[in-house]
Amino acid sequence: MANFWVLLLVVLCSFHSCLSASSPTNFIKSSCSATQYPALCVESLSVYAAAIQQDPHQLVQTALSLALNRTESTKSFVAKCNKFRGLKPREYAALKDCAEEISDSVDRLSRSLKELKLCKVSGEDFAWHISNVETWVSSALTDESTCGDGFAGKALGGKIKDAIRGRMVNVAQVTSNALSLINQYAAKH
Repeated sequence: MANFWVLLLVVLCSFHSCLSASSPTNFIKSSCSATQYPALCVESLSVYAAAIQQDPHQLVQTALSLALNRTESTKSFVAKCNKFRGLKPREYAALKDCAEEISDSVDRLSRSLKELKLCKVSGEDFAWHISNVETWVSSALTDESTCGDGFAGKALGGKIKDAIRGRMVNVAQVTSNALSLINQYAAKH
């Protein structure tokens, strides 16, 4: 009889381990482990674990939406900075260029999100749509990096440079994570 209880305890503990190993948060952690910024990935997506569950499509859609939201927020911030008085000509030019790059990035991420919704199909249609998403998100990442590069060097300094670069680094990291998750998703289909 004692062996029965020991066996039952082992089975129940194993069952509990299986359930906890397959939680939405663990799904997110596992998926994020292959990204370039896994800690940021887990931190930013875990908030949405209940919506994501263990759905790879929902994970990618959430990551892409997050990248778009952060990029839109940064676009608004850059627009406000552009209105500051007393900007040096070099700062104004960098802000203007950055605003254009971020606007392009927002456009590409928006198009990617719409295109991703068409990826619920399989076969050649899936391959076509997901390829578009990968291309546009990659282009958005390039736009974001180009904006950040505009504030490199010693010619620009001060709080605006630090604020823009800090935001652009975060946006680029979130977008990079989204692209990595999209690539994983594409590879599994």
